[in-house]
Amino acid sequence: MWAGQAETFNETVSRLCAHTAPALLSAAAGDRDLAGLRLLDVGTGSGTVAGLADEHGARVTAVDAESSMVELAAKRVPGAEVRQAILPELPFPEATFDAAVANFVINHVGDPAAAIAGMRRVVRPGGRIAVTIWPHPKPEAQRLWDEIFDAAGAVRPDDLPRLDPALDFRRDQAGLTALLAGAGLTGVTGTTISWTMRIDAGAWWSGPAAGIGLTGLILAAQDEPTALRVRQEYDRRTAPYRGPDGVLAVPTAALLATGTV
Repeated sequence: MWAGQAETFNETVSRLCAHTAPALLSAAAGDRDLAGLRLLDVGTGSGTVAGLADEHGARVTAVDAESSMVELAAKRVPGAEVRQAILPELPFPEATFDAAVANFVINHVGDPAAAIAGMRRVVRPGGRIAVTIWPHPKPEAQRLWDEIFDAAGAVRPDDLPRLDPALDFRRDQAGLTALLAGAGLTGVTGTTISWTMRIDAGAWWSGPAAGIGLTGLILAAQDEPTALRVRQEYDRRTAPYRGPDGVLAVPTAALLATGTV
């Protein structure tokens, strides 16, 4: 769902994910300054978190599983070392970093507990790990897409990526903090970050229209008449959130958890 989509991702979905970057980095740094911190950004995407950390003087290493993301992140954040890697097999020795972050990455991995354990392995004792995920029940912005699909009569394909129930975790604050604690992190804390997403209506549509994310996979699976109804429902149901400049203002929320190695 992400292959070759770095530029489109950067102009669409990454804007939704960017809001949590400052809080994520603050949680990872703890009582330390970001300047000089050896930081690993896992699942960097187009480099939003890595770029912010680099601006604050961190010594940034960023990895992503998708090659076009790696290429774009390296261009956008020339001060970072950007490599291709897939959780949980991170290609670094133990205790390489002072901190590691994953911004909306644990949502997408096949084994969340193993992913946290892989991050823990490469962070030094006393270092910190911070992650964000989308919660369940879904916040308003994400729930809006379900309402659009349902109103248009869209059918969810049977082959959507699904996590093995035995490896899943509760997508609430208690579930996320338990995931980190289960990987051996101490002093685990969690919080909810709520904000109003502001994005051009056309940009928010163009991500799924390009096949990005689960929303994109669902949209791509529809026949032409259904896809047209989805677009019509999108326009109708986003209208109450749309300002005169075409920018949407939609409430959303994320979960942030952090712990010490």
